[in-house]
Amino acid sequence: MLFFVARRLLYLVPVLIAVSVLTFVIASLLPGDLAYVILGDQATPENVAALRHDMGLDQPIWLRYLGWLWHILQGDFGRSFRTGQTVLQAVSERIPVSFELMILAELIGLAIGVPLAIACAAKAGSAFDRLMTGSAFGMLSVPTFLSAILLIYLFAVELRLLPATGYVPFTEDPVANLRFMVLPALTLGLAEWPGIMRVLRSDMIAALQEDYIALAKAKGLKPSRILFVHALKPSSLTLVTITGINIGRLIGGAVIVETIFALPGIGRLLVGAILTRDLIILQGVVLLVAAGFVIMNFIVDMLYAVLDPRIRHGHA
Repeated sequence: MLFFVARRLLYLVPVLIAVSVLTFVIASLLPGDLAYVILGDQATPENVAALRHDMGLDQPIWLRYLGWLWHILQGDFGRSFRTGQTVLQAVSERIPVSFELMILAELIGLAIGVPLAIACAAKAGSAFDRLMTGSAFGMLSVPTFLSAILLIYLFAVELRLLPATGYVPFTEDPVANLRFMVLPALTLGLAEWPGIMRVLRSDMIAALQEDYIALAKAKGLKPSRILFVHALKPSSLTLVTITGINIGRLIGGAVIVETIFALPGIGRLLVGAILTRDLIILQGVVLLVAAGFVIMNFIVDMLYAVLDPRIRHGHA
């Protein structure tokens, strides 16, 4: 097991280096001059040249990357020239919002997708199965912003049951916090359940055709036990992958959802950095989000090795 973990950790190094290179190069190739953005009305040629020299912008890109990477390794991701806030401070203030949204959305997606997948697998080929499969394909084609607008119109405008925008920290008022988070989480959850249902349904249908299922039926086991224990348990390994990918994708927050519902999360921070051309915040946040996605995939690999010993023994 230790050898398996060490190998996976070793694989992370080139991936993280590649992520840092892509992040730095893409941010460096964006149009505009950061010195002009910072100086604003005081952007005289002399001031611009002096600031570019102080920030190292007149150096070759590879040299600037090495200097930036050295600061990153020391925990210095940079500081916003507009707010004076460091990248780590900005992220630490907003990550609880995005993390809560991510967890609630994933729970909603699992709560909808898993029962539907079990029901469809138990009645494969039936009218209910075809209806749910078609509905899943339909939901995949609905844009997130459209679902958000429809939910706001229904629950906030017509029924007046939930607030449309805003945020209250959980520590201040848990009930108000959940009321503000229901619609954003439901918007993302409605986009998550079709993938969960389709994959788990396919795996369970395949599992129900295995020989050990036929043996369990021959022993006279209850259909519910065969379905939930002998079919669902081995098929649920796929949920680990799907959940890990979804969580990794949502680490950066849902940019559109957080903007529509005015949630102060990572996604809205990225939008603000883009609109104000705060490249330092943009560069640091993108790197942290990408690194979080890579680390989440590593955690999924570790969970696979724990849940299925064949994986770690096969790699060992």
